[in-house]
Amino acid sequence: MVLKVNIGVAEDVEMSEPVSPTGQYFNSSALSVSVISILEFENPIDDSSSLALINNVFLPINPRFSSIMVEDGEGDKHWKRVEVKAEDHIKLARFPEGLSVESYDHYFNDYLSKIAMDPLPQTRPLWEIHIIKYPTSNASGSLVFKLHHALGDGFSLMGALLSCLQRADNPSLPLTFPNFQKPSKVDNELKSLINALPKALSGALNTVLDFGWSILKSSFLEDSRTPIRSGKDRVEFQPINIMTMTFSLDKIKQIKSNLHVVSIYFLFHNFKAILVSKYKVGVQCSSKP
Repeated sequence: MVLKVNIGVAEDVEMSEPVSPTGQYFNSSALSVSVISILEFENPIDDSSSLALINNVFLPINPRFSSIMVEDGEGDKHWKRVEVKAEDHIKLARFPEGLSVESYDHYFNDYLSKIAMDPLPQTRPLWEIHIIKYPTSNASGSLVFKLHHALGDGFSLMGALLSCLQRADNPSLPLTFPNFQKPSKVDNELKSLINALPKALSGALNTVLDFGWSILKSSFLEDSRTPIRSGKDRVEFQPINIMTMTFSLDKIKQIKSNLHVVSIYFLFHNFKAILVSKYKVGVQCSSKP
């Protein structure tokens, strides 16, 4: 079903897909959320074919990459297909020449912090690609994708970006990653049930406690002020600073094994909790006379 509405001027525009409520909230006057993804290159970047890659590989992945968000007469938002000028979405970073790698690390982080705060223009599709040809500690060059969260969630956007890549050993084959396989169990069913019962009870108890604690925190209690939480009003509009950390796949496997987690979300949430606690302890220790 195609919806035709009149927007601003006396011309009809065709819109075939409404924007989800989450997508509308992510792109509103109260909030604007973007996903920033970084591809690091071992060799210097050759951007001579960037326009062709965008037009022939990137844009066909998802129709929203060629759409803008428009509003009808009732205030509902829809995706409208438009003609994309790839050159308007490609940004070439300019840093001072002849600096050290450590200096370019600082410029790189400052650049990420800046583009994270800059709003995406609403008159063209909600994405940008930033080309950084300067070497950092992790790469000889970097591509930074800034994709508005209204285009999709993290899994779908990362899947779209990874689908643009090819295998080095055989470009004709799709890009694949090792699958996680659970270790085989030789215990009988009774022993497995006995082992599973305490875990189920513990999980149910933790769920009840976490739910009750969330109700208390949202209704009666307030988080104490820490170096992580300032407690200031409208903190979402304050300047931010992006820092990067690099982990090898072997380190990721080691962390997952030590934390006994399977999902990557559990891994990052546990790591964030550990990082916050270590940071708070470090600040408290350093502040002692």
